[in-house]
Amino acid sequence: MEGNGGNYTDKTRVLDIKPLRTLRPVFPSGNQAPPFVCAPPFGPFPPGFSSFYPFSSSQANQHTPDLNQAQYPQQHQQPQNPPPVYQQPQNASEPSLVTPLRSFRSPDASNGNTDLEGSTVKRKIPKRRPIARPENMNFESGINVAERENGNRELVVSVLMRFDALRRRFAQLEDAKEAVSGVIKRPDLKAGSTCMGRGVRTNTKKRPGIVAGVEIGDVFFFRFEMCLVGLHSPSMAGIDYLVVKGEAEEEPIATSIVSSGYYDNDEGNPDVLIYTGQGGNADKDKQSSDQKLERGNLALEKSLHRNSAVRVIRGLKEASHNAKIYIYDGLYEIKESWVEKGKSGHNTFKYKLVRAPGQPPAFATWTAIQKWKTGLPSRQGLILPDMTSGVESIPVSLVNEVDTDNGPAYFTYSTTVKYSESFKLTQPSFGCDCANSCKPGNLDCHCIRKNGGDFPYTGNGVLVSRKPMIYECSPSCPCSTCKNKVTQMGVKVRLEVFKTANRGWGLRSWDAIRAGSFICIYAGEAKDKSKVQQTMADDDYTFDTTHVYNPFKWNYEPGLADEDASEEMSEESEIPLPLIISAKNVGNVARFMNHSCSPNVFWQPVTYENNSQLFVHVAFFAIAHIPPMTELTYDYGVSKPSGTQNGNPLYGKKKCFCGSAYCRGSFG
Repeated sequence: MEGNGGNYTDKTRVLDIKPLRTLRPVFPSGNQAPPFVCAPPFGPFPPGFSSFYPFSSSQANQHTPDLNQAQYPQQHQQPQNPPPVYQQPQNASEPSLVTPLRSFRSPDASNGNTDLEGSTVKRKIPKRRPIARPENMNFESGINVAERENGNRELVVSVLMRFDALRRRFAQLEDAKEAVSGVIKRPDLKAGSTCMGRGVRTNTKKRPGIVAGVEIGDVFFFRFEMCLVGLHSPSMAGIDYLVVKGEAEEEPIATSIVSSGYYDNDEGNPDVLIYTGQGGNADKDKQSSDQKLERGNLALEKSLHRNSAVRVIRGLKEASHNAKIYIYDGLYEIKESWVEKGKSGHNTFKYKLVRAPGQPPAFATWTAIQKWKTGLPSRQGLILPDMTSGVESIPVSLVNEVDTDNGPAYFTYSTTVKYSESFKLTQPSFGCDCANSCKPGNLDCHCIRKNGGDFPYTGNGVLVSRKPMIYECSPSCPCSTCKNKVTQMGVKVRLEVFKTANRGWGLRSWDAIRAGSFICIYAGEAKDKSKVQQTMADDDYTFDTTHVYNPFKWNYEPGLADEDASEEMSEESEIPLPLIISAKNVGNVARFMNHSCSPNVFWQPVTYENNSQLFVHVAFFAIAHIPPMTELTYDYGVSKPSGTQNGNPLYGKKKCFCGSAYCRGSFG
């Protein structure tokens, strides 16, 4: 540092610089110079003194009134008793020419942006950007001021579902526009801005520590989701902070950080994070430089000295989604900080954070899953690495960590629905004539017309909206690479059948599941309920489409999307016959999904043509984002009630053990 020609500047020094308003004029002592006196600019003056130029008596009498009258309006003429000004002795040399301060103009003077009113030049005030106003001024978010500042679990889940429903709709519209190749479409940013502007958000009051309604292990597929629920406000910056009152002055403290995973090091311990500060990194237009102890970096340093905990969100790269996801890993404590040379040779700040004890696992679960996928070490309690014996393209593990049970009763694994000869569904149906793949917005496609003119899925296979029926392209359609065959492509996430503590066998996923993602169909033997009522009484592995289900809203809000509310579609399923599917002898992983009164999975009827016949399938999709190792459940519904039980019109034949706060006590 010292060998650079002596030009090195120590940037860590803090200069004690005071604002100009605190400085006082310093006058010379009497033996150093003639004394200063105060007098009006045009006299009278004490003996031996005269006025400053241009206030000399001759010029003042001859020119000053004319200048005032010529250049300035009448209200700006000199007052009768002007304020005193500093004067210099008579023997001081008169300057040849002094330009008044009012003659100096701002750099914009040449453009005419000057103010000639008075002797001072007004600063040019930059124009503010116009505030985006919502187009639908009558939209009501349903969230009051108190709920917007401080949320709860129900409100957080609702905000996230409303955002994602709107995002899916915007993605559907973008896909139908046939945008020019290479244009990046970001429906998440549009949906996030819309929700922000119309009050569909919560926890706006920034705070350190726990955020009401956000649970450790929650997953996010978009940065804007964290903004809307108050977990992490910046949509891009990795450090969020707020300014608090310190001992001497206000200072920033960190509230949350997002670990990208690219530059951070966990030292092999999922509860330890070595976080790299922000700034100073090279990009396309700028060269790399030293990081500065300011903004987020300074906030982390202040949090270290205050022993203030910081929320940590881990950014992960999921191969199954081909995108980054974020897992909230709870509160961390900053233990130490230092400066080291980065890859670019410049100084970077490093912070060591350690996870606070007593919190449920989140990131540690994800790291364990990555090891299971490689087989080292093997899954604890593993009975079978693939209970499908290769029928599914992705293995389905069988695990028991509860007791000594070696697995469920024998059944034949199948990924299809078998229809009996006596089960006749509807009239013959035919597919489309599209080549290669069906294009969103192509109303010449017969399959898209049956879906009301909209492609039912986004470009990455996520369901947009619930409908009475979804029509997919059939195996016989010429569009072999069509994206309108989502439920026919099989399971796309790594599933696990596991033994629960009190509900038999259950189903969960090693992968995080995005809201609207397809999970599986209910495979088995389809039957007409009116003809097999007696034989189904002792079958616990049945799906009954005639049951009554708790209604819930999942689709986007037309008002939030600036669409006509009168065109809102129904979310109630419509199946032509009382269909039931038995998976007792033949079935797939769906037979292991348990009931819950607060499910995270819903079923949707899907149909497609095969051999000129239309067949109905029951497909399962995620209601919201589902974290890894979370049990997958759906609402079994209840038989059509004939009365009430304990004041509840929906009551079933079996006792419910779902444990939900909204448990109705029974199902089936």
